[in-house]
Amino acid sequence: MTVWTNFGTGAFVVAMVWLASEVILGLLARSKGGAVKKADKYSMGLIWLTIGPCIFAGKALGTGRAGFIATGSLAISFAGLVLMIVGQGIRWTAIAALGRFFTADVSIQKSHVLVEKGLYKFIRHPSYTGSLLTFLGFGLTFSNWLSALVLFVPMTAVFLYRIHVEEQALAEFFGDAYLQYRQRTKRLLPGVY
Repeated sequence: MTVWTNFGTGAFVVAMVWLASEVILGLLARSKGGAVKKADKYSMGLIWLTIGPCIFAGKALGTGRAGFIATGSLAISFAGLVLMIVGQGIRWTAIAALGRFFTADVSIQKSHVLVEKGLYKFIRHPSYTGSLLTFLGFGLTFSNWLSALVLFVPMTAVFLYRIHVEEQALAEFFGDAYLQYRQRTKRLLPGVY
């Protein structure tokens, strides 16, 4: 559709920056041998197995006629590009706040501390919020509701599984401190969920 030609280059560049950063994180930020607890339960693999088909299907649907949103399509595409950029900013900010405790796979490090600063003061999983905004935004750059659904819904499902795995590991390690933190914060959206 014509909308993709207007914002497709920007969305493609932003998507490639995102993909490159995720590949680098996946390779460099895996837990090391000194991890106290490795508890990934295949969640990282599941995320990567879901990303490829979602992106392929989202782009294929997005460039077709089915699901195209004609009314306000340029504004929707531009909003999608903005969501992608904001989502990546949120993810990188969250990763920076975790510092040396960030790993691509779910694990607990030696001398691990419960991070409650920055975005973690408001939500427990801001890096996943950022990733989900990026996927939703990518789907919206096509101004296509089918593309947005195919990119957002399956990724939300795998991130919810990952959150479950992560929260189990953190609750086991930190005990009451994590349970109290969970009571004060939401998972993905401040004050909502």
